[in-house]
Amino acid sequence: MRKHTILLVDDDPFILTGIGQNLESEGYEITTAENGETALELLEKSAYDLVITDLVMEKIDGIQILKKAKEISPEIMVIILTGYGDMTSAIDALRLNADDYMLKPCQTEEMNFRVAACLEKLELSRKLKLYEQILPVCCVCKKIRDDEGKQPGSGRWMPVDQYLWKKARLSISSTYCPHCASEAMKELDRIEQQPADPEKK
Repeated sequence: MRKHTILLVDDDPFILTGIGQNLESEGYEITTAENGETALELLEKSAYDLVITDLVMEKIDGIQILKKAKEISPEIMVIILTGYGDMTSAIDALRLNADDYMLKPCQTEEMNFRVAACLEKLELSRKLKLYEQILPVCCVCKKIRDDEGKQPGSGRWMPVDQYLWKKARLSISSTYCPHCASEAMKELDRIEQQPADPEKK
């Protein structure tokens, strides 16, 4: 399973090093940008799961990075960092769909918790979109056609459990719904009540 990718933006090299090394030790793939201009260039070139950006920077600030990140990919998570804990900047960031807002200096445990929460929210959102797009489904065998990367209508048909594993690494446990369980029991009773065939003795 691939690592989550994080773009860390701050004009303080000590912040970049400290938070960056901590998050790398947690298993994330970290890219750093020492200013807003570099961050915007990186956002244009590569896809990220999460952006953690300082709010107050020269020329291009955290709000501009937030806007650009959400413009490129509405599902991307964004955490705003600032040493200036005024309510106006927090409200502005949240109104622009920032996913979290933290004051510097950040405690390691708190940062790890907030990052994990944002990425969990991202994965849930992706899975919900996956469920919404589970089409087309065969009306007889219930297999799903996977058209990803192919001409629409030419994809491979596969069972639901294989499809979910391929797309989201979700495993399905097999069981009976109440109706099917009842029907299965009726069929077993019917078989057991059939008279034995003398020729098979």
